[in-house]
Amino acid sequence: MKHSTRRGYAAGAFAVTAALLLAACSGGGGDDSGGDAGGDTELTPIKLQLQWLPQGQFAGYFAAVEQGYFEEEGLEVEIIPSGGDIVPQTALANGDVDYAIAWVPKVLGSIEEGANLTDVAQIFQRSGTLQISWADSGIESVADFEGKKIGSWGFGNEWEIFAAMAAEGLDSTTVEIITQDFNMNAFLQGDIDAAQAMTYNEYAQLLETANPDTGELYTPEDFNVISYEDTEGAMLQDAIWADTERLESDEEYADTTVSFLKAVIKGWVYVAENPEEASEITIAAGSGWGPSHELWMVNETNKLIWPSPAGIGVIDEAAWEKTVAGALAAVNEAGAHLITEEPPATAWSNDYIEQAIAELEDEGLDLTGDDFEPIEVELNEGGN
Repeated sequence: MKHSTRRGYAAGAFAVTAALLLAACSGGGGDDSGGDAGGDTELTPIKLQLQWLPQGQFAGYFAAVEQGYFEEEGLEVEIIPSGGDIVPQTALANGDVDYAIAWVPKVLGSIEEGANLTDVAQIFQRSGTLQISWADSGIESVADFEGKKIGSWGFGNEWEIFAAMAAEGLDSTTVEIITQDFNMNAFLQGDIDAAQAMTYNEYAQLLETANPDTGELYTPEDFNVISYEDTEGAMLQDAIWADTERLESDEEYADTTVSFLKAVIKGWVYVAENPEEASEITIAAGSGWGPSHELWMVNETNKLIWPSPAGIGVIDEAAWEKTVAGALAAVNEAGAHLITEEPPATAWSNDYIEQAIAELEDEGLDLTGDDFEPIEVELNEGGN
């Protein structure tokens, strides 16, 4: 699949930044002496739209603020949460923000509807979506979904389920899709046979819940866990999206994109190397999760990012094409398709992230995660 190309970026002389939601964080940990500009240099204001509330899923962006990495690139970044009330790619397409974090399949649907957006950095290199059932349920693979009550959040989060079912030759009407809240209550109450979960969130919610029969916390042995990353339905998730037309027509925006990505890279490298501190930063940024849950979330998010053999954020063409193929094959229970044709070549580009990586190569950062090792996290009841 062809993709857009652009060369010859000008490296801007940029300096220091701060952002929304971090008033609770006193001062950044970044070294201002590393910036090219002094304290009087005007910063470029940037709005970044998240796809959910502050939590470890977005730790790298909050770390880039708190550590002063955006400042060093001359950017003042305002991080805008969602919570379901804002569709990130719509906010970006409408010009309300400069960049947005969103799952690839969701944006592919928006692109087919007319949005002109480009994936400029694929932060999550693998899918974190799970389908969880009880260990004695007999649901051990997607092939076992037929006739079952399958939980899904909806809102575009369901397409991996339908893509995986299509790969197994299962008609989506052979299952009963149950809309679940963003928690595991319906599953625990027996209303769902297999619940949707993220490795970094809802799965932890189960493991920090006490089994009423024993009084002890549930363990992984109590559940069957289907990872969509191991199926043909796996789709790319958290990516950084930019406005395609601005990238092509506004050189300043294109250069700013590279600077923005440099700071983001440093933020995620910091999170990989300092998960405990990153967890604290995210809590200070407004996360409502307890400390053990938040640390679990940061650790599991790191696993979705690292290792990145080609470099953090670089889009793997095979993974992109698999996502597109799944999006084309997926049909929901109402007979609707996510997309009906392949997205345009401008839907993704590695030019900006590769330029950002190239400009950071001399800074001694582990940009591929070769040295990354996840930590062991002990969950406490209620995530406390």
